[in-house]
Formats: sequence, structure tokens, C-alpha cells
Amino acid sequence: MPIKDKELAVVLCPFLLIFVPMPVKGNVLKSTGKWYTVELEDGSIVNCRIRGKIRLEGLRTTNPIAVGDVVIIDDVIDEEGKRTISDFEERKNYIVRKSTNLSKQMQILAANVDRAYLLVTIHSPVTHIAFIDRFLVAAESFRIPTTLLFNKIDQYNEDDLLYIDALCDLYSSIGYECHKISAENKSNIDFLREEIKDKKVMISGHSGVGKSTLVNALDPDLDLRTGEISQAHLQGQHTTTFAEMHKLNSGGYIIDTPGIRAFGIVDLNKEVISHYFPEMRELIGECKFHNCQHLNEPKCAVKEGVEEGRISESRYQTYVQLMTEDENETYRRSNH
Repeated sequence: MPIKDKELAVVLCPFLLIFVPMPVKGNVLKSTGKWYTVELEDGSIVNCRIRGKIRLEGLRTTNPIAVGDVVIIDDVIDEEGKRTISDFEERKNYIVRKSTNLSKQMQILAANVDRAYLLVTIHSPVTHIAFIDRFLVAAESFRIPTTLLFNKIDQYNEDDLLYIDALCDLYSSIGYECHKISAENKSNIDFLREEIKDKKVMISGHSGVGKSTLVNALDPDLDLRTGEISQAHLQGQHTTTFAEMHKLNSGGYIIDTPGIRAFGIVDLNKEVISHYFPEMRELIGECKFHNCQHLNEPKCAVKEGVEEGRISESRYQTYVQLMTEDENETYRRSNH
């Protein structure tokens, strides 16, 4: 007995349901602004584009999706072999910089960073204290815990090592974890390999401080990519450079953020900058005026803390610079 068309549809319907595409999740590894490289939960790598316009509330950005974002991908492949990003999960944090010197828009460099590691050297090149402080303030504002790695300790003389010890004492007393390392000595970075495992971390610092050497030591298979990281940092002010996230064989990811030196302190109200200095944050409530800016006001607990040695003079000077300098000038000079 022949089956009528309506009956055939009912018979086939259960089989059609089996093949309904289901969305999947993935981590964004690389973004060029138009195309996105995404690692799916099963470890496979796919190329994607964004569906329509994904808007971000309260943040004017040139790119709605960034490296480190956890995205939702429709399991449909278009004629060019690309899949489609339809949404992304809420971020726990993100890093931004200005898209251009005078623009009010931001470029999201990376999202969902578990920890930042700032490599510091006191020679070849010199990492100035003001740069360390600015980086820490930015990381605090982005809610990213930061560790300071004082690199190349095998190249320093006794006076240099004493200076590094003093810096470690200063930043450790504030609450920042500090380590003295030589990236070429793999044995003294075992702790770092363990800390990074199964996390998304950012390793940053001036060009020449040893980022490539450190990444090689953590995962020799990333040799070619660390070359790309070095070149990207040499082009630090190029506004169209995007970040990239590299997967480690030992587990976890390293995020390289080209232009990290040039993003400066952006999108921060000067009224709250003191909140991103942990040692100042503890004293703010003791100031006579609730809106004290800790510059020229009387009975300021922060200034008293500086006079009494509870707040370092160098840290306070960085704070004063941030409070008094022009915002656009900050951006232009922040890479020095």
C-alpha cells in the first residue's frame, strides 16, 4: 500500500530531528578583525565569522569579539568553509587600548585573563619603575592579578641584585608576587609552568626582556610563534595589530598582546585611580574629605602614608603623574 506524502513526512520527521545542527562552544585563539580562529571543546580548530552585529553594552569598541573570549558557534558551514559566531559568554575581565591616539573608541586586546606576568629587566632594556606601576594600575583596573618576573638575574652584578631585591621587597609588601628568574635556566621556571597549567595567562613586557626565550622554555614547540611575538612587539604602536593566544602542550594558554606598551592608562576616571594602588586603597577612608584626590588636600591619609614610609615615594610619584598629565599625552608616551 503506497504511503501518502503526509504520512511520509511523519515517518521522516524523527530522522530530520537527529540532524538539526547544535551550537558548540569554543575559545578564540586569534582575531584579524574580520575572521576568527577558534578552538572547539573537542580540540579542533575552525575559522569563523560573526553573525550580524554583536553589541557590547557600555563599551565603545572597534571589535566585539577578542582573543580569550568563549564563543557560541552555530554548527553550520557556509560556502567559504567558515562557521558563524552567534554569541559569547560573559567576560570575567578584558584588556583594552585606544584604537587610535585621539579616538574615543577602544580595541579589546584580550578577554578572560587568569593572570598577567610582567617581565622586568634593569639593563638591556631598562624597565622603569613608572612603567611597572602603570602596568599594575592597568591590570588592577581590569581585575587581572599580576606577577612580576625579574628576568636575566644571571647577568647582573652584586649591586644590580641588591636593587632587584629592593624592588621585590617593595612590590611584595604591596601584595604582588615577585620572582627572580633566568628564562634560559628551565629549572627555575618550573613553578611558572605549573601555575600556567589549564589557565589563560598573559606574558608582557618591553621588547628584549626575554618573552620569547621564556615562552620557548615553557614550550619549545612554540619556537616559530615566539618569533612572531617578538616581531609584533617591535611594531608595538601599530593600531591594527591583534593579540593571539597560544596553546601549551603542558596545558593552558599564553596570550600575547602586541601594543601592550602603548595602551597606557585608558578609560579610567582620575577620581578612582587611587583605588588601583592597593596600599593607597587601604588608607582612603581615613582622609578628611571623602573626595580627596591626595594631591594638595589637608589631612590626607595617603600623603601622611608617604611621609611615614607606608607608601613608597616612587609609587606616589607615579600616582601624581597619572593624576596631572594629559590623557592623550599619556597614550603617546606610554611606550617609553
